[in-house]
Amino acid sequence: MSTFETYRNAFSNARLTRKTNGVLEVKLHTNGEKLVFDGHSHEQFVTLFHTIGEDRENRVVILTGSGDAFMDAISPEGFDFFSPLGFDKILREGRKVLSNILDIEVPMITALNGPVLLHSEYALLTDIVLATPETVFQDKPHFEFGIVPGDGVHILWPEVIGSIRGRYFLLTRQVLDAETAKDWGVVNEIVPADHLLARAHEIADGIAALPPLTSRYTRIALTQRLKRLIEEGTGYGLALEGISAAQVAQSMTQK
Repeated sequence: MSTFETYRNAFSNARLTRKTNGVLEVKLHTNGEKLVFDGHSHEQFVTLFHTIGEDRENRVVILTGSGDAFMDAISPEGFDFFSPLGFDKILREGRKVLSNILDIEVPMITALNGPVLLHSEYALLTDIVLATPETVFQDKPHFEFGIVPGDGVHILWPEVIGSIRGRYFLLTRQVLDAETAKDWGVVNEIVPADHLLARAHEIADGIAALPPLTSRYTRIALTQRLKRLIEEGTGYGLALEGISAAQVAQSMTQK
């Protein structure tokens, strides 16, 4: 079983702090600034969420970002989308990171400190989502790279906002502002940026005051349907993404 002191400084793209009541804050970053997502962080986050889930002293998890965005920048460094073994690694990590988030058996709060243009599925797997007025949602990089959005967004967006809206959101690369996202059920509260983390901790402290098994088992009860959906659809979606990546690779070699 993980203990906080053994992993608190183990992740270069996540700053971890925990209060005495067991509220763990996870702030994603790159060199202390906003996260630039790449193949190395993709791999790292698999272990990050698994380790958090293994620590029974964690009572509530707050997931947030650094700088002016939760996640809006991606780098190809560390990714190999265009070979079978390279995409096999992406597929395995893509499946595990989502299942490891869902295997965190304590309530989770996402505090979105700005735009979410990729991997919005991380937030959609948590229980409470707070946003700032500057937060916008979009699935930007998949179609920019010419590949299928099959890493979990294809499951969760239609689930959260409805089938027709969800498919439109992905197919058109629609930009959802914070107010629309709140109206459609993606966001629970819109909070000024300078009060965002304080509000997240306020909610977390209230949950952490519950009996430990009550809060833990409530999270388990609330995520059973999501676990079934993710288990059923993520591997298939990522396989389709890999096939589309192979076509992109082929077209690149023919130029």
